[in-house]
Amino acid sequence: MPGKEAQAAGWTCVASGQALLGETPLWCEHTQSLLWLDIDQARLHRLHLATGRRDDYAFDAEFVGCLALRTPGQVMLALDLALHLFDLGTGELTFLAQIEPVGSGTRLNDGRCDNQGRFWVTTMDNQLARPVGSVYRVDSSGHVERMFGDVVVGNTISFAPDVRTMYFSDTRGFVTYAFDVDPVAGALSQRRVFADYRDTRERPDGACVDAEGGIWIAMFGGACIRRYLPDGTLEREIPVPASNPTCMCFGGPDWRTLYVTTARKFLSPEQLAQQPLAGSVLAMQVDIPGLPERRFGR
Repeated sequence: MPGKEAQAAGWTCVASGQALLGETPLWCEHTQSLLWLDIDQARLHRLHLATGRRDDYAFDAEFVGCLALRTPGQVMLALDLALHLFDLGTGELTFLAQIEPVGSGTRLNDGRCDNQGRFWVTTMDNQLARPVGSVYRVDSSGHVERMFGDVVVGNTISFAPDVRTMYFSDTRGFVTYAFDVDPVAGALSQRRVFADYRDTRERPDGACVDAEGGIWIAMFGGACIRRYLPDGTLEREIPVPASNPTCMCFGGPDWRTLYVTTARKFLSPEQLAQQPLAGSVLAMQVDIPGLPERRFGR
């Protein structure tokens, strides 16, 4: 159960857990279920909100970096440096694409689908310091196109409601960027700084965009989430009862429930004792609805 601090801020704990690096929450409107990952323990979780049933899947990989919805019974998973389709019913795993060669010193991290069903995915430096990561665009056939590089830890991949703006952060570069997007061709242009954290060294992590075009960003290590307007104005900041919020999605029948994953990684035993909700999935009702998640290949 959530503590007094969480309740006071409007948070509830929907899935208590010990996730080292909880990430990539996604709401499936067809099954009314929430999916999310523990990247460092290579696990996928699914919670059916109506019944409370939870399904847990483990994979023979070092990392499960991100996922995308495909059909009600199938998702796409980033296992280490390759993308696979995964059947939630049968457990069948089907290889789709190798993004970078094994031994590159990188792994797949954040990703999201656009309006054409293409998947945009980042790689990151396993040492969290070198600009050796990149951003890629992957179509439904498995064709991979590298869009740009010079990335330390790629994150925050998300799109405006009209898919004409893409947001991207280099978490360890301490900057969030915006790009113009051709929603049909998928070409990027006009890269610009959207939010600059280089002075404060704050770490923007996962994000989602609401129906009004506001972008919600989890601040890893900052114990908060922030909502920015499309012009870059900070509209609100909401404290989170865990130091390391990682990513968010909208869900529920009216898309007004904001789900937030958290991480235990990098926290000391003393910090973990003070943060019993670290590693859990939290939820809050919000006044602005989200939008259905775009699906891979659709």
